[in-house]
Amino acid sequence: MRSSIAKSITETVSDLNKSGVVDEITMKNINSLCLPDVHEYPPEKIISIRKANHLSQAALAAVLNISPSTVQKWERGTKKPAGASKKLLDLVERKGIEVLV
Repeated sequence: MRSSIAKSITETVSDLNKSGVVDEITMKNINSLCLPDVHEYPPEKIISIRKANHLSQAALAAVLNISPSTVQKWERGTKKPAGASKKLLDLVERKGIEVLV
Protein backbone atom coordinates (compact mmCIF):
# COMPACT_ATOMS: atom_id res chain seq x y z
CA MET A 1 0.00 0.00 0.00
CA ARG A 2 2.76 2.45 0.99
CA SER A 3 4.61 1.95 -2.28
CA SER A 4 1.47 2.57 -4.36
CA ILE A 5 0.80 5.81 -2.48
CA ALA A 6 4.40 6.94 -2.93
CA LYS A 7 4.27 6.05 -6.62
CA SER A 8 1.03 7.98 -7.06
CA ILE A 9 2.42 11.05 -5.30
CA THR A 10 5.64 10.93 -7.31
CA GLU A 11 3.77 10.59 -10.62
CA THR A 12 1.41 13.47 -9.76
CA VAL A 13 4.22 15.80 -8.72
CA SER A 14 6.20 14.78 -11.80
CA ASP A 15 3.27 15.74 -14.02
CA LEU A 16 2.96 19.06 -12.15
CA ASN A 17 6.70 19.60 -12.68
CA LYS A 18 6.38 18.96 -16.41
CA SER A 19 3.57 21.50 -16.64
CA GLY A 20 5.62 24.09 -14.75
CA VAL A 21 3.51 24.19 -11.58
CA VAL A 22 6.15 22.51 -9.40
CA ASP A 23 9.82 23.54 -9.53
CA GLU A 24 12.86 21.22 -9.62
CA ILE A 25 13.72 21.72 -5.94
CA THR A 26 10.23 20.66 -4.84
CA MET A 27 10.41 17.70 -7.21
CA LYS A 28 13.69 16.55 -5.66
CA ASN A 29 12.25 16.99 -2.15
CA ILE A 30 9.21 14.87 -3.01
CA ASN A 31 11.41 12.17 -4.54
CA SER A 32 13.57 12.04 -1.43
CA LEU A 33 10.52 11.77 0.83
CA CYS A 34 8.97 8.94 -1.19
CA LEU A 35 11.68 6.45 -0.34
CA PRO A 36 11.19 2.85 -1.45
CA ASP A 37 10.10 0.22 1.03
CA VAL A 38 13.01 -1.35 2.85
CA HIS A 39 13.02 -5.13 2.61
CA GLU A 40 14.50 -7.81 4.84
CA TYR A 41 18.17 -8.72 4.66
CA PRO A 42 18.99 -12.42 5.01
CA PRO A 43 22.59 -13.37 5.84
CA GLU A 44 23.57 -14.14 2.25
CA LYS A 45 22.29 -10.74 1.06
CA ILE A 46 24.33 -8.91 3.72
CA ILE A 47 27.46 -10.84 2.73
CA SER A 48 26.76 -10.04 -0.93
CA ILE A 49 26.37 -6.29 -0.22
CA ARG A 50 29.54 -6.25 1.87
CA LYS A 51 31.60 -8.10 -0.72
CA ALA A 52 30.19 -6.06 -3.63
CA ASN A 53 31.48 -2.96 -1.85
CA HIS A 54 34.86 -4.59 -1.08
CA LEU A 55 34.45 -4.25 2.69
CA SER A 56 35.53 -6.38 5.61
CA GLN A 57 33.04 -7.03 8.39
CA ALA A 58 34.86 -4.45 10.53
CA ALA A 59 34.77 -1.83 7.75
CA LEU A 60 31.04 -2.34 7.16
CA ALA A 61 30.45 -2.07 10.89
CA ALA A 62 32.39 1.19 11.04
CA VAL A 63 30.42 2.71 8.16
CA LEU A 64 27.09 1.66 9.72
CA ASN A 65 28.25 2.75 13.20
CA ILE A 66 27.67 -0.67 14.73
CA SER A 67 29.97 -3.26 16.25
CA PRO A 68 31.80 -5.83 14.11
CA SER A 69 30.16 -8.56 16.18
CA THR A 70 26.75 -7.30 15.03
CA VAL A 71 27.78 -7.73 11.39
CA GLN A 72 29.06 -11.23 12.25
CA LYS A 73 25.71 -12.09 13.87
CA TRP A 74 23.81 -10.79 10.83
CA GLU A 75 25.94 -12.89 8.51
CA ARG A 76 25.45 -15.99 10.67
CA GLY A 77 21.71 -15.33 10.87
CA THR A 78 21.59 -15.13 14.67
CA LYS A 79 20.50 -11.50 14.52
CA LYS A 80 18.68 -9.40 11.89
CA PRO A 81 19.27 -5.77 10.93
CA ALA A 82 16.52 -3.42 12.07
CA GLY A 83 15.69 0.27 12.12
CA ALA A 84 18.39 2.62 10.90
CA SER A 85 20.79 -0.24 10.09
CA LYS A 86 18.27 -1.77 7.70
CA LYS A 87 17.73 1.60 5.99
CA LEU A 88 21.49 2.15 5.70
CA LEU A 89 21.94 -1.32 4.18
CA ASP A 90 19.22 -0.44 1.70
CA LEU A 91 21.07 2.74 0.73
CA VAL A 92 24.37 0.89 0.33
CA GLU A 93 22.67 -1.79 -1.75
CA ARG A 94 21.01 0.74 -4.06
CA LYS A 95 23.64 3.50 -4.25
CA GLY A 96 26.93 1.94 -3.11
CA ILE A 97 29.07 2.60 -0.07
CA GLU A 98 30.07 6.04 -1.36
CA VAL A 99 26.70 7.42 -0.29
CA LEU A 100 27.67 6.94 3.38
CA VAL A 101 31.32 7.95 3.36
